[in-house]
Amino acid sequence: MLELKHDLKLAKTRDEKARMNFVSGLRSYVLNDMANGMRTVWDAQLEPDFRRARRRGPKDGADVHRAIKPNEYFKFYSSLRVTAQDLVWQSVFPPLDRQRDELKRKAGELQRRTRLGSLTLQPGFEVPRTVSAIDVHMMAGNYDGEYDTDDVTAGALYDNGLAVFSFGLMGQNLDDIGQSIAGFIRRKYPDFRPRQILDLGCTIGHNTGAWKDHYPQAEVHGIDVAAPCLRYGHARAQAQGRAVHFHQMNAEKLDFPDASFDVVFSSMFLHEVPRKGIEKVFAEVHRVLKPGGLMLHMELPPNSQLSPYDAFYLDWDSFYNNEPFYKPFRDLKPEVLCRRAGFKPQNYVQFVIPSIGWYGEGVWSEAVNRQDEVDSDKTGRLTDGVRWYCFGAWK
Repeated sequence: MLELKHDLKLAKTRDEKARMNFVSGLRSYVLNDMANGMRTVWDAQLEPDFRRARRRGPKDGADVHRAIKPNEYFKFYSSLRVTAQDLVWQSVFPPLDRQRDELKRKAGELQRRTRLGSLTLQPGFEVPRTVSAIDVHMMAGNYDGEYDTDDVTAGALYDNGLAVFSFGLMGQNLDDIGQSIAGFIRRKYPDFRPRQILDLGCTIGHNTGAWKDHYPQAEVHGIDVAAPCLRYGHARAQAQGRAVHFHQMNAEKLDFPDASFDVVFSSMFLHEVPRKGIEKVFAEVHRVLKPGGLMLHMELPPNSQLSPYDAFYLDWDSFYNNEPFYKPFRDLKPEVLCRRAGFKPQNYVQFVIPSIGWYGEGVWSEAVNRQDEVDSDKTGRLTDGVRWYCFGAWK
């Protein structure tokens, strides 16, 4: 597990570090070695059995799921993966409980002293039930849980938990997604110079700040519904010397004027929005985007562009990781969502972008001139050699 790279990171005892390193290693083993083993079981045994019994191959991920669910390897894989997910948060609780008051003090001090960017919270803001009623990916209290005035606990839990969860693939600032995608866009469109950038569902702003790094002259904003994550994210950005403006706001109803932004971005956000809310989000993005601006969403690749097995593999979280909106989103077609929001079909874009942390910056030179295959066991999967999928449209 990599240590976080900012002043709000938790101090840990040797035992706590060892526990976190064990959990990171366990997750890496499950998502790399065991996942490869499960694919071998499918290819060598279960898929041929399926074809013999039905005289056809599986037509979608649901077919694969039904066929593999009774298999002992799948049961063991799923049990161990669920256990590892729970251990991620359990490993963070002891140092977080011990330092909760100190984190709150540090965050308040940064806000008073540094004055970079801004933080705008809304008294009486109603967090949607789709957030407040779910401990998504088994994180206790979810993003919005508050236990004190000016609380930052949920933000710290997410930050430190993600460092364990991602077993190094997100980098020391947990911003590999933002750095990879913002850097790719800067290389691919060198004449595009956005001045106003918005990140939807920014959580703690870990990927928001990457846009500021690549476009330092831009004014960068991040929105989320969760006050403790926004407080923590603002303090975190200030500790790193990044001027980012954080707002408590629902992406389904943005409090920004028409044509306000050159880029509207999100990362791993849409799959946590119920299906009926997604079209509202897209309509709002179209409204606040300037003519010539870019909408871009980093997400899990859609089932329509994956093989039945890879569709099943990515849908696992919707059934076993407390993410009920995950599969319904992935069953949608991104190009259709963009068109329904008012974007012209010819302006649709999608990219498979190599992870900067895994492949290095030089790989962008090749990636900007080609379209990598979406249907790959590296696309959108937190595994060695990960490549990030994103889609969107120019207005």
